[in-house]
Amino acid sequence: MTDRVDADTAEALADRVESGDLRLYELDDHADADTAAAARRLVVERDSGAELETTGEYAFPAEQAAGSNIENMIGAAQIPMGVAGPVTIDGGAFEGETYLPLATTEGALLASVNRGLSVIDDAGGATARVTKQGMTRAPVFRTSGIAESQALAEWARENTDRLREAAESTTSHGKLLDVTPYVVGDNVFLRFRYDTADAMGMNMVTIATGEACDVIERETDASLVALSGNLCTDKKPAAINAVEGRGRSVTAEATLPREFVEETLKTTPEAIAEVNTRKNLIGSAKAGSLGFNAQVANVVAAMYLATGQDAAQVVEGSNGIVSVEAREDGLYAAVSLASIEVGTVGGGTKLPTQAEGLDVLGIRGGGDPAGSNADALAECVATGALAGELSLLSALASRNLSSAHAELGR
Repeated sequence: MTDRVDADTAEALADRVESGDLRLYELDDHADADTAAAARRLVVERDSGAELETTGEYAFPAEQAAGSNIENMIGAAQIPMGVAGPVTIDGGAFEGETYLPLATTEGALLASVNRGLSVIDDAGGATARVTKQGMTRAPVFRTSGIAESQALAEWARENTDRLREAAESTTSHGKLLDVTPYVVGDNVFLRFRYDTADAMGMNMVTIATGEACDVIERETDASLVALSGNLCTDKKPAAINAVEGRGRSVTAEATLPREFVEETLKTTPEAIAEVNTRKNLIGSAKAGSLGFNAQVANVVAAMYLATGQDAAQVVEGSNGIVSVEAREDGLYAAVSLASIEVGTVGGGTKLPTQAEGLDVLGIRGGGDPAGSNADALAECVATGALAGELSLLSALASRNLSSAHAELGR
């Protein structure tokens, strides 16, 4: 922000960068974080001709983000944030009524989720449960061949306690749950899975796994090739996450009376069930999709941005299966999300806007018991995803999708 910037120093530093005397990343060593960001803006403005006045208008001290959340900071990207709801959630960790914060630039998304939440709440709310949890890191080791690979896999199974002791020596919060070996010729992948409490935990499990790998190299003939062997799998589409889960596996469900479907969603349970079967199930299967849903990624991304999560992990977050059944008295609908990677401490959650998003849900910081706040966030994300699915499926069933988008300007 301009009131925290030493303008003369920013100008002088920008001149030094342009002369080659300093590099952009060195500016934080010569000024406070806000002034360093202002100097970088000047450099970029001079180079590109862009005006970055709005980028430089942010509501938190740059030192809160510089280094820990971003490098070469020039300002902040402002994304509109809205709320949908309220909705009542009967969760294993979240209990009560709440608004859901969503940050997006996509017109019609909030309206769609809000419509779904409205009918869910009128029907008594959603039920949600985290069914599995564990953040993973999977190093890859090189061996002399299949015999040594098999021996390493067996060693890992027999020495999990030793690996646990080494891994947990690096953290007061992470707990090693299990180590699963996968053998491919002279490659051995060991998929470490951790309870990371209320942290999303990627940094935590990477450091812990590195310590465990040191033990493996000391005690066996295997050589560590990479601390991440892509069997984790982080920020890439992967069937292992859809099947085994990563972060938190969570399901949200609701049962809607027939009259609510007809009056609010303007269609029938049978029509919604048919769209789900032909679109989400058969269509996704034909496409070879890992996600059997209509728009789960929309809600996951919007809630991740609003609450300080790693936005790139929407890749795994889109691993969702929608279950819909038309019943005599109404409609049963559920969304099962296999790999929701969320935390309420660390990372982007400490930034002011994102912290306020968590405050809307009442789950900022560590939970009691540990892990309960992150579980609650996962249940809220799943409930929002369920609402988005119900709304979009019903719009398709009633053939109102294009008119709704046109009306809402998308």
